[in-house]
Amino acid sequence: MTTRNYAQDSKTLLRNSLLDGLHDLLMDRDWSAVRMSDVAAATGVSRQTVYNEFGSRYGLAQGYAVRLASRFAGHVADSLAEHVDDVTGALRTAFTEYFTGVATDPLIASLLSGEAKPDLMKLITTDAAPIIATAGDRLSQAFRESTWLSMPDSDIERIARAITRMALSYVAMPPEGDRDVAADLAEIIAPAIETARLSD
Repeated sequence: MTTRNYAQDSKTLLRNSLLDGLHDLLMDRDWSAVRMSDVAAATGVSRQTVYNEFGSRYGLAQGYAVRLASRFAGHVADSLAEHVDDVTGALRTAFTEYFTGVATDPLIASLLSGEAKPDLMKLITTDAAPIIATAGDRLSQAFRESTWLSMPDSDIERIARAITRMALSYVAMPPEGDRDVAADLAEIIAPAIETARLSD
């Protein structure tokens, strides 16, 4: 019998609701115009609840970015399940979905438009550790769960971190429009995974 942690479930639901509220606000306004009280009102909670969950406005943006990174890792997991024994195809699909998501995400659009936003830029540069850790761990999990890959743990973690850092580098400088960058990255990374599979 599985015991559910209802307190954790409730906390996760609240956190996602607040991040969804931020997403909806960013569809209509720039990040610079979003206040914690706006997120609270959009979600139907008190401003203190938002502060209790994220600590600060910067913490809210960081939480949003970490969730975005986790979703990218989820795309990889789904692609691996859909492309058994096709590493290149799995990576190409995952990167394609990632670039589509990045191009349409309102927080990233806010980062790339208007006046410079040092706080958002820090999220993907000097303060990127939480994003890298979250996505790297989730990618490692996806590789382990895809039993057809059968890679050593040391290679799994090394490749997962490399993919995460590579994907993150395209946030501030989106892919060139005249190239299929998703295919390029897949062709670059797939041989490393295939080599790791052979060494296991």
